[in-house]
Amino acid sequence: MNAPGTEEVARAADLQRSAAAPGETSDETLYEVRRKIYPRSVTGAFSSWRVWLVILTQLIYYGTPWLQWNGRQAVLFDLGERKFYIFGLVLWPQDVIYLAVLLVISALALFLFTAIAGRLFCGYACPQTVYTEIFMWIERRVEGDRIARIRLDGDPWSLRKVRIKATKHFLWVLIALWTGFTFIGYFAPIRELGGEVLALSLGPWQAFWMLFYAFATWGNAGFMREQVCKYMCPYARFQSVMVDRDTYVVTYDVGRGEPRGSRSRKTDHRQAGLGDCVNCSICVQVCPTGIDIRDGLQYECIGCGACIDACNQVMDKMDYPRGLIRYTSENAMRKALSAAASRKRLLRPRVVIYSVVWVALLAGFMASIMLRTPLKVDIIRDRGALGREVDGRWIENVYRLQLINTTEAPMQIRVRADSDELKGLTVEYDKQAESLAPTSNRLLPIRVRVPIEAATQGTHKINVTVTSAGTEEGHAEIRQSTSFIVPRDL
Repeated sequence: MNAPGTEEVARAADLQRSAAAPGETSDETLYEVRRKIYPRSVTGAFSSWRVWLVILTQLIYYGTPWLQWNGRQAVLFDLGERKFYIFGLVLWPQDVIYLAVLLVISALALFLFTAIAGRLFCGYACPQTVYTEIFMWIERRVEGDRIARIRLDGDPWSLRKVRIKATKHFLWVLIALWTGFTFIGYFAPIRELGGEVLALSLGPWQAFWMLFYAFATWGNAGFMREQVCKYMCPYARFQSVMVDRDTYVVTYDVGRGEPRGSRSRKTDHRQAGLGDCVNCSICVQVCPTGIDIRDGLQYECIGCGACIDACNQVMDKMDYPRGLIRYTSENAMRKALSAAASRKRLLRPRVVIYSVVWVALLAGFMASIMLRTPLKVDIIRDRGALGREVDGRWIENVYRLQLINTTEAPMQIRVRADSDELKGLTVEYDKQAESLAPTSNRLLPIRVRVPIEAATQGTHKINVTVTSAGTEEGHAEIRQSTSFIVPRDL
């Protein structure tokens, strides 16, 4: 009896050669003539992880815009109003530092996970991988598994082929349009957006970005697939600087598998001088990027583990131990380390450094968010009047306070001024403007005065203090310094 999949591989090879006719499955690119890949479906532990992560990521992506918080959309990046709502947190343009820190934290997390176990993000959570999995699942349901798809592409065009292809692309376009609609829903209230879509009254920019994102999803996940990972994504190119010989990656056990060759289940392959690899090529058939992991680690490998699941199934049928292809490190393979010993080597200097820096940044980020003041104040001097005499009794300077209430509760403010150099400072402003609406900003003109007999010519440092009350976050006090000018021609 031949090894599982041998006859199927031969049939698939013939069909794929006939299917690769010019203009059908071979597409010219800037790099090479692309040979269309037909990944075979596979089940197993890693496949289950991919399915669950696809479900989780899409529940988060598609579901988050529909969540409500305090009578508004829970997550909304309102570019028109220049406010980012993230549940109870409201961010303003002045809070761009949080975005920068968050990007640094995400990059360090990527470095950390890569140093530990290679391209985990690529294989399980990258949007390109996730949507390719969704599109391939639809493709398998409509066209069939690998052999059926190869045969269908090789057949001449007919009403049946048009119907199947049209059904697949119809479903792809529906998913892509819903993805584009959801993307826009993060920047405009999605419930109102839905009504505008149904009424065909979308604004031109909203329509453009929804269709653009839908087209990108349809093209990348439906057609380009592994080409994005190979040629467009820079991560594949620089991952080599983040891994070393103790990084866990998908690895083929050469010592155990070679020399490879087909055999029946009853054959004593050791006496026949063969390794455990039956040369069924199923590991190649299930690979979404079309590589042969038996040739060693390649930059195209996204670490999805599909070849591990496929090989384990073959090993089970042949009554061989699992793990001919497995997640392990180069040192563990070369030195024949046990699983426990190889895991101990994961805690090495670069991993410790990444972890410490990542935890420190994350802790600082969370602390800064929680301790963030609910009131933002910026003092702007009126350049049109540097200093003036009022009623023969006062020297007055005019300022504008840029006030921002970052909370979703009304706020009452008070303004006062003091100075070590000038005595008797008073602040005049519109008392009706002391109430600051939730998540609002306002320019508040103020006049700071000093008695003329207490004023000395020149520029003096004063402190303007703005206090707030009435917010759930409690009392806030902002103190900023500015200059007070006493004219020289008094």
